[in-house]
Amino acid sequence: MAKTIQVRVDDPLKDSVDILFSSLGLDTSTAIRMFLVASLEAGGIPFAVIHSSDRDFIIRKTISYRKSGGEFLTAGQSLSNMRAAIMEGAERKDAERACP
Repeated sequence: MAKTIQVRVDDPLKDSVDILFSSLGLDTSTAIRMFLVASLEAGGIPFAVIHSSDRDFIIRKTISYRKSGGEFLTAGQSLSNMRAAIMEGAERKDAERACP
């Protein structure tokens, strides 16, 4: 069973993101699903939520993490994982529909 998430946003924001995502070959719902999958992969919000004064600290922390052998997914790996999760969700939804 699929669940619905409703979010209220200002008209200009919605119009702007619709144009942006469309230029990327996505609709807004797919972009939001990609964000949710990326959040699961990251174990949190997939980007830093910081005050601007913390930016240098985050950069230094990220560099330190990378130098200590920490790995990051490439953009291609992230997209591949997101696409697989979206397909898995679609397949699960199809299977649920097929079961009485």
